[in-house]
Amino acid sequence: MAGSVLAPAAVASAAATVPFQIDPAPFGNPNGSFDVPAFRCVAVVGEQPGTVTITGPKGGRWGCLLPSNVHWLNLSSGASGSAQMSGGLDGRPAAVLPTGTGQVVVAVVIDGSTIITPGVAAVYVP
Repeated sequence: MAGSVLAPAAVASAAATVPFQIDPAPFGNPNGSFDVPAFRCVAVVGEQPGTVTITGPKGGRWGCLLPSNVHWLNLSSGASGSAQMSGGLDGRPAAVLPTGTGQVVVAVVIDGSTIITPGVAAVYVP
């Protein structure tokens, strides 16, 4: 009985997907437009320890805004960084961020753009 109490517990973790979106404001209109829909992205945690994958939610991992930058801050450790989004096509993730374990805030932006609001997600990275 004591052996089972002292044995290390196996931790099973499945990947979790956190959806978020980037809202366009065409022609400076903060309400958006019916002809310019929001860009939908997901933050995937749990696939690899200490990393967040930013990608599209659709089959083949497309659908997220491609020509953008991803900035992140690990609120638990103070680490931060940036990455450029890749094409995210053919099953490749758009950006894999080496954030480390902890509570992480991610912002997806197009630097220099005044017509698109940033997409923001807060996730716990195992």
